[in-house]
Amino acid sequence: MGIGRALILFFTFILLCCPSYAIKIGLQTHVNKTFIGASTSAQIINCDTNKLIFVMEKMKGYELKPYRGVIAIKVDGQWKKMKANKIVIKPEENGFVSVKRKWYRGHFKIINDGPGLTVMNDIPLEKYLRGVVPSEMPSGWEHEAHKAQAIAARSYAIANMGKRAKYGYDLKDTPEDQAYGGASAEKTNTNDAVEETAGIVLVCQGKIVPAYYSASAGGQTRTGKQVWSSDLPFLKSVPSFDEGIKKNGHGVGMSQYGANNLAKRGYNAYQILKYFYANTKFARVKGEY
Repeated sequence: MGIGRALILFFTFILLCCPSYAIKIGLQTHVNKTFIGASTSAQIINCDTNKLIFVMEKMKGYELKPYRGVIAIKVDGQWKKMKANKIVIKPEENGFVSVKRKWYRGHFKIINDGPGLTVMNDIPLEKYLRGVVPSEMPSGWEHEAHKAQAIAARSYAIANMGKRAKYGYDLKDTPEDQAYGGASAEKTNTNDAVEETAGIVLVCQGKIVPAYYSASAGGQTRTGKQVWSSDLPFLKSVPSFDEGIKKNGHGVGMSQYGANNLAKRGYNAYQILKYFYANTKFARVKGEY
């Protein structure tokens, strides 16, 4: 099928009745210490009892470490045992939490699960995507490419909920799942791309698809069977429109360079996605996200 024919498409949105989406993103797994701060005062709450343990001062750093099955916090040079192995950190409304020298929206859950501390960001899906799109795709690229990236990333995230459940979270914050830089990565134009596509996902055979993508496919995308020995109906081999760019990644699904090149040619996000993902329709998840 030629590119012109492939991209002249008509589509309607299916409405999916889905639960409210919050996602847990693993930032650190089994570490022997972590450093936490907040832009506002923040409550530390015992997950098991829902009781307040401690109030963090705004713009002040705290060190946390595992200690005899619970979590200890260093306050003004002194270690204090918090008598909890699972805590939640909740900043004030519109506050941010700092971990790994980055700012994040949402709440944080920290667990002492034996091997060390596991730190995760519990955040509404759409706010998570604000930190994904500019981390996965250069913010200076075409706006329609950013919108395509937002829809692909949203679809991937929902389809992979619980992928890392053995660690207590859904996805990692690295390209092993999706790169996620939190609020520190956000840009106005990529936030706009997320907002303009809010709730929109790719669906095949009635299910939201894990919309795989990679930086470049080297001229031709690959099928799932070629890479993972598993044939998926929404993954076909097509010219990737990234000629001259060295293959970078698995080459399955959308080529990000290809998406940007197609956007430069005037194609919109929906046309780009329908080109790279066969047998798909667009749906909008219903509910808060």
